[in-house]
Amino acid sequence: MKQIVRQDLPQLRKGEDIYLFTLRCNGCELCITNFGAIVTHFRLQEPDGSWNDVVLGFDRIEDYWAETYLAQNPFFGAVVGRYGNRIGNARFNLDGIEYNLIANMKNDTLHGGPEALDKKCWQVSSYGDEPFPFVEFSYLSPDGDQGFPGNLQCHIRYELNNCNEMDIQIRATTDKPTPVNFTTHHYFNLQNGDGTIHDHQLQIAASNILEQDNDLVVTGRYLPVEGSTHDLRKPLLLSEGLSKISEYDQSFVLDKGISSSPELCASLTALSSPWKMELWTTEPVCHFYTGKWIPPVIGKHGKNYLPFSGLCLETQIHPNAVNIPGFPNTILRPGEVYRQHTIYKMLREK
Repeated sequence: MKQIVRQDLPQLRKGEDIYLFTLRCNGCELCITNFGAIVTHFRLQEPDGSWNDVVLGFDRIEDYWAETYLAQNPFFGAVVGRYGNRIGNARFNLDGIEYNLIANMKNDTLHGGPEALDKKCWQVSSYGDEPFPFVEFSYLSPDGDQGFPGNLQCHIRYELNNCNEMDIQIRATTDKPTPVNFTTHHYFNLQNGDGTIHDHQLQIAASNILEQDNDLVVTGRYLPVEGSTHDLRKPLLLSEGLSKISEYDQSFVLDKGISSSPELCASLTALSSPWKMELWTTEPVCHFYTGKWIPPVIGKHGKNYLPFSGLCLETQIHPNAVNIPGFPNTILRPGEVYRQHTIYKMLREK
């Protein structure tokens, strides 16, 4: 059975209408709110009828804009834009003009700025059941938003299909040249959000990572993973990796490069979960973050989230590419369409 349910929530934020959409298909449920285009739940039904919710988040929508949460914002489940990860020194030069952004991580701009698209109320463009349950949101980011030039018209579409796939498609257009590099920020824990990700195993098809400075800003150098703790070309038990380094917060350059349609680039399992997740994307980079800086917070079903409660696999073009000649282009110009297509596919193996 395929269906979609729209719930009009009584809570208002700055007078804006907030909705929660529940997409159901093939024993799975995907819940998304138009606030920040946030995925709040990704539930998989077990043979005994219970649910395994594999993403971190909150039961109450208003918790996503609580001051205590935003003070240490981990971006639970949100769309990240206009520009994912860090832009060094919160500035860039485009066509001979220097643009100064709003710094929100020391001297740098992180995930688009302090009031970026993860904190916006998106418009509901459409939703329905065909060919599978889907919802599409749109948002017009005005010229000068967080310092970025151009009116950027953004669209994001979530679909849940009968292969247990959370299918995400993002597109954007602009009326002025502007940097665009979206990602999404779901925290995965394949054990119904219980415990930590130390007993998860991860494989990423990447022979190189991007060098970062002490503030985690990409420098422009490629570093081979051969012989390092970042060699995930074969499945790595994260407890082993994290016994050697304090965290993973690194951009992995996928061997497949940029592709016109999603290709398999990573897989995730957990020792005590029957589920495997595959990551398919058109993007050339998967930024892997082990959630070291998740603040202590009460999440869904009263669970205590702590550092390493979930991990992120953020697909995008190379971070800070707007400042690094030779990196793939992240400048969108009038008449062009930015597109990204990423799929998180769940497979039951046990």
